[in-house]
Amino acid sequence: MSSTNRIDSKVYAVSADRKMSMADLLDYFAKRGSLRVSDLHLKVDAPPVYRVDGDLQRMKSPPLDAPTLVALSRSLLSDAEWATLTENRSVDTSYITETMQFRINCFHDNDGLVLAVRALEAQPPPLDQIGFPNAVWSDIVNQQQGLVLVTGITGAGKSTTIASLIHHIAETRPCRIITLEDPIEYQLTGTKAMISQREVGRDVPSFERGLRDCLREDPDVIFVGEMRDRESTSWTLTAAETGHLVFSTLHTRDARGTITRILDMFPPGRHEEVASQLSLGLSHVLSQKLIPRADGQGRVVAMEILNNTYAVSNLIRQSKLEQIYSQLQTRTRDLPGERMMTLERALVLLVRSGVVTPLEAERWANHPSAFLSEVQKDG
Repeated sequence: MSSTNRIDSKVYAVSADRKMSMADLLDYFAKRGSLRVSDLHLKVDAPPVYRVDGDLQRMKSPPLDAPTLVALSRSLLSDAEWATLTENRSVDTSYITETMQFRINCFHDNDGLVLAVRALEAQPPPLDQIGFPNAVWSDIVNQQQGLVLVTGITGAGKSTTIASLIHHIAETRPCRIITLEDPIEYQLTGTKAMISQREVGRDVPSFERGLRDCLREDPDVIFVGEMRDRESTSWTLTAAETGHLVFSTLHTRDARGTITRILDMFPPGRHEEVASQLSLGLSHVLSQKLIPRADGQGRVVAMEILNNTYAVSNLIRQSKLEQIYSQLQTRTRDLPGERMMTLERALVLLVRSGVVTPLEAERWANHPSAFLSEVQKDG
């Protein structure tokens, strides 16, 4: 039976005379848009649950039983992926329809099978739709080398931001782009670049091995889906230091915390060495959050931006990370070589434009007192 037929199989009885398929459940994303509806959660003894504008909403339908959830999950997973799930008790994969792509994690919990589905558009949005508060994106896409880190909690739009940056490069620069992803999220295309996307677990056993290979494959631009451990982080820093433009992600909330997290991956005896390597190789840190819009129509990006200027590089090398925030506050002109911004300032700009309410902005600020100071200064 083909995958298309399986995904259209009506296996979930929502009423006495109506059944739904996995395709029906995924169609809700297309109707509302992935900027509004980001995730679908399926779990035994619970109805389907969507994440809409950041909040969970349950379908008004009967709870899923174990056989139904197995049937729905099997419609998305290949035989090899189902075997991996059986052996490892979890599996990551992706699924593509004509209009959208989905990142999928299937796992087991105390009640049985669980399915988490994250929605992505088929193509990354244009850079002017991401929500950059200034023109820092133009500096990044014109870089020839350095490490660009996009950070934030799960679901903050990190992969979308990076995909948009890489897509722009692929459309404007004749270069070689290699990605290492787990799983592949966006199918990247470009009229000028040559792109190879490698999925960890399918095309390469690990990020570390992929990075080792990558340095012998003549890349200009490298995307490492996540710096998960000391080895992958070390190779990512090396790639940035040796003349490549490298993109990666971390689950950190701000620029200073990002640098601290990288240093903490290594033993104390190596902190000085890694700080020096980071000070030379780092280009930018973009730390973003998705904030509910004032009109209730989805969420908008608020972004903290660190540009690794000469002054910031010195602070990293000397481990004076507590002084980084003052650099974010002062080097704010929208000019090459500056373009920094605290998250608090970004939130104030969103409040001033009426996109976000003051109360919501204060709730999402990393430093509420700094946010209030920015509000007073703005007033």
